Amino acid sequence: MTTHTSRPPGRQDSRRPSRSALAAARRSARDRLPHYWFAHRLLQVLSGQRPVHSLLGHVEGRAYDDLLRIAPLAPLAGTRPGREPALLQVGASTPGPGVLEAYARVRVGERTRALAFRLEQAPDRRWRCAAVESDLSCRT
Repeated sequence: MTTHTSRPPGRQDSRRPSRSALAAARRSARDRLPHYWFAHRLLQVLSGQRPVHSLLGHVEGRAYDDLLRIAPLAPLAGTRPGREPALLQVGASTPGPGVLEAYARVRVGERTRALAFRLEQAPDRRWRCAAVESDLSCRT
């Protein structure tokens, strides 16, 4: 006769996952959403942590040209060494099928800056950025 438990095989205790483990799992799932994934990569490019070409295949035409022009200036670079910019908030709306219009609020030192981008799903089901805008003078 076998005993049925709700715990995973091999687990000896009856404890549930901790709140921090559950929060980490939710963060991990969230970070795989297209607008979160792209916001992280865009922040890394605009802060000088990654080269623009790391977004090849993820950004189309004019948006890529805009990034090529803006990225060398590293407009979101940290003001002091060891203080990298941080994403404060990422959100998106869906104006139509296969389209995400997204925004990101970024903390850079004492300033908050805004990024906006449009992601479109290509026939191969991959998301590509079609437009990028930034407000590099927004302060809190």
